[in-house]
Amino acid sequence: MTRKFVNWLDDRLGTATFMKHALRKAFPDHWSFMLGEINLYCFAVLLATGTFLAFNFDPALTTTIYHGPYHLLDGVTMSTAYASALHLSFAVNAGLLIRQIHHWAALLFVAGITVHMARVFFTGAFRNPRELNWMIGVVLFLLALGEGFTGYSLPGDLLSGIGLRIADSVLLSIPVVGTWGSFLLLGGAFPYSEQVGPRLFAAHVFALPAAIAAVIALHLAILWRQKHSQFRGPQRTEHNVVGSPLFPNYAAKSIALGCATLMVLVALGAFVQINPIWLFGPYNAYQAASPAQPDWYIGWLDGALRISFPWAIHLFGHTIPSPFFPGVLLPLVLFAPLFLWPFIERAITGDRQPHQLLDRPRDVPWRTATGVAIFMLALDLTLAGSGDVQARYLHVPVNVINVVYRFGFVCAPILGYIIAYALASELRRTSGVQEAKRVRLRRNAQGGFDEEILP
Repeated sequence: MTRKFVNWLDDRLGTATFMKHALRKAFPDHWSFMLGEINLYCFAVLLATGTFLAFNFDPALTTTIYHGPYHLLDGVTMSTAYASALHLSFAVNAGLLIRQIHHWAALLFVAGITVHMARVFFTGAFRNPRELNWMIGVVLFLLALGEGFTGYSLPGDLLSGIGLRIADSVLLSIPVVGTWGSFLLLGGAFPYSEQVGPRLFAAHVFALPAAIAAVIALHLAILWRQKHSQFRGPQRTEHNVVGSPLFPNYAAKSIALGCATLMVLVALGAFVQINPIWLFGPYNAYQAASPAQPDWYIGWLDGALRISFPWAIHLFGHTIPSPFFPGVLLPLVLFAPLFLWPFIERAITGDRQPHQLLDRPRDVPWRTATGVAIFMLALDLTLAGSGDVQARYLHVPVNVINVVYRFGFVCAPILGYIIAYALASELRRTSGVQEAKRVRLRRNAQGGFDEEILP
């Protein structure tokens, strides 16, 4: 019956040749190539859990008085969005579990993209002919940041409200177009415009997921067309791919990884609390919470705002306030070179040849050192974003913490570059870690042992 159905389908669609070729497509066996699979499964979990949440959430910012199962907030005036999030957490069956799975999946999704991009960067997988896919990956990363931030801002609790207020201030700091951008995003003055919630909801539930799905599909289509890159090894050349076929080998590994990813996310959602909005209370413009940190993927931007200097520039009748420099200029300075990195490296090295084989990080010390310097910069800014927490537990004034991270902003990338360059150069010179000789021990007639060196 199955064979007849397949033959019937092939007679009408002519898919047999394509499916035979697709199922035999080779995939490298190295574990690092599975990082992209984690992102794909996280996105699937986000779509499934997000659909459930969207059916049970009202993003309106109209004022209401809460009378729900969380009695500590009974009688408190709050937005409809916040009351809806509380109802979803405490009154909807499995609501809190799904909320937490969704939040953990978002964090893992952005983390997976970050680690995947790092693997591509340090191994040189972005070189000819994969420049376009690298740029698509950077766009996907930025879309994931936007998706995470819009979702984080939806509940209307005090912490997310503060974050949205900061984001609006950064947007307003852009000369000329900032006011128009703020109005487009929020529909009026925050938090008094009732269009804020619905616009964020539309962006988070419809626009950004559709854009992410389209970018992922394009990324995979190009990957399928260009084949996988691979590490150097026996029988591996610039013109072939050595690995496991898609079916059944790679499919089995991928399905197992998907099940493991789902298991980890469910376990985190069930046992590790995240974003307990009921503890923060509703957002009020005259209130602020301390300590207060955003999710990790936006912490570096929060840290940049915290340690920046209160500078303002007046030009041609326009004032450029201090949030512009760490909130707009710094991300532009970081992401523009990252987006164009394949062409920047090509201009530096003059290498225009297509590459199927990957570099080991130690093979290109200057590229590795550059990546480490960027990581150290991001780490310094992320740690600066929790300066108030550190000041509290270390009993040090927060201004002292900010000064330390200002020095780190300059010194950490330089030290990271120097140390990484020296280590990579030394490893390249010595051909890396020296492996011990393989020997076999044989018992001799005297009762001792002789070593036989194996090839």
